[in-house]
Amino acid sequence: MPQPQEFLELEVKLAVDAETKPPRLSLIDATLSPISTTTHELSAIYFDTADLRLTRSKITLRRRTGGKDAGWHVKLPGESGGRRELQHPLSDGTGTNSDADTVPEPLLDAVRDVLGPVHPPLKPIARVDNRRVETVIGVRYPDPADSLAVAEFCDDHVSAESYLPGGTASEWREWELELTDAIAGTPAGERLLSRATEAMLAAGARRADSPSKLATALGDSFNNAPLPSAGTGDAAADAVYASLRDKRDAIMSWEPRVRADEYDSVHQMRVATRELRSLLETFDGVITAGDLAHLEAELKHAAAVLGMARDAEVVEQRFHDLLASDQSDKIDVITAAHINRDMRGVYEEAHADIVDMFDSERFTALLAEVDALLHDALTPHLPGEVDEDEGGVDKHEPEEPADAVLYAHLRAAYKKLKKRNAKVEKYYGDTSLPLLQRESYVHDVRKTAKKLRYAAVAAKDAGLKTGPLAKACKRLQTILGDFQDAVTAREHIERLARAARDRGEDTFAYGILYQRELEIGRAALEGYPKAIKDIKKAFKQV
Repeated sequence: MPQPQEFLELEVKLAVDAETKPPRLSLIDATLSPISTTTHELSAIYFDTADLRLTRSKITLRRRTGGKDAGWHVKLPGESGGRRELQHPLSDGTGTNSDADTVPEPLLDAVRDVLGPVHPPLKPIARVDNRRVETVIGVRYPDPADSLAVAEFCDDHVSAESYLPGGTASEWREWELELTDAIAGTPAGERLLSRATEAMLAAGARRADSPSKLATALGDSFNNAPLPSAGTGDAAADAVYASLRDKRDAIMSWEPRVRADEYDSVHQMRVATRELRSLLETFDGVITAGDLAHLEAELKHAAAVLGMARDAEVVEQRFHDLLASDQSDKIDVITAAHINRDMRGVYEEAHADIVDMFDSERFTALLAEVDALLHDALTPHLPGEVDEDEGGVDKHEPEEPADAVLYAHLRAAYKKLKKRNAKVEKYYGDTSLPLLQRESYVHDVRKTAKKLRYAAVAAKDAGLKTGPLAKACKRLQTILGDFQDAVTAREHIERLARAARDRGEDTFAYGILYQRELEIGRAALEGYPKAIKDIKKAFKQV
């Protein structure tokens, strides 16, 4: 079976009235000319599950006929301002046409993480027909073979129909300018897209209400599709289930962006992974099936791999800022060059490890285990369920209200936070203890505050008044996050200093940076007492 081709799609798309004339090319760029104009009759059928798992993840899957790229297409979130597109021919490679409703396996593999190992069938959700007048523009030469195409301007007259419940037919017109591979992803390409947008708006176009043809075709019928999961019949479990599903979906949506090394993507995926693990740990008991200990361990491993790159990313930026703001004149050029280059190398190596993890059987098994839990494990508590570790006490009486169940778990997380905070208050100022030991106590509070916050968010969905508690925990997280970033930066400074010492270089400048990070960390903790006080006050309101 042929493998799909991958493209980077960079384009601007605007809505326009039926009688509006296209803009003159000279308004976009005086150096460009039309190379060719062709009219295409395109027809596309879009596929998704009944609960729109792909569409909700900003992924489109379609089978298009007509035009120069007839075939199966998958569009995935890509780098900022663009999308990754995978294409597969309509032929299955044997000379015969594929089943019209059978998605080719290579494209199915590209979205399997979003669909899950067991998912509802993919079926048509919309039809979009398009009479496209396509003008290729670029630098034109007497010999057409020498001409350089830089973009395609498309004047689309679209008719569509949603197949979802309550779906209707619709018609509209839009203009689209898409860059060719010759300049896509370059500064020249960015300038051309900007100028094209200005020219089209000046000619009478307007910003579209919907981000894509599919979104326009579905319209309000999108809201008639069921959510990706059904309830369990237990309000407490349903509230936790919703939070788990959100974190799982976040992991899936960030995975392709991490692969593409988009800005902040590693951080966001790491957060989602940690949140999912924390919810499993906090609500063990509300979630009554599955090997939670094993799943938590696998999520911890994934977060640790992501964490290596995230820490390197944060430290690299911190060092860059520190070097740029240095006024001591004591940090020499060699030291600055080593710091910038070495941290970039650390990040690139760590990012490669993340991609290797994504491609591993272990990560695939992790995703399958999460899906199995979300689909099968969350069931209502059964009458008479007992916990042998608790002396045979029935922990979940069937008549116990959801808010009482969630409050019990919330209180347990809060008690753990109070216990760890007491340790900080007792020992952090004790300079007879090693600094790293005292800082580890602060880090323990941060981790516990995260768990309490995630629990508060889940409980809020069940009707508990935990919004102020979640906000108070987030404020503490921010304070302790800044503190921990300084601690992590110092660890890297020590490593870089040892390497510089081995090279026979002066390490005085590293000491300057170390001291500055020490001061930054101490300053970050100034808001700690009030943040703890706010959490205590917010918990009393629950």
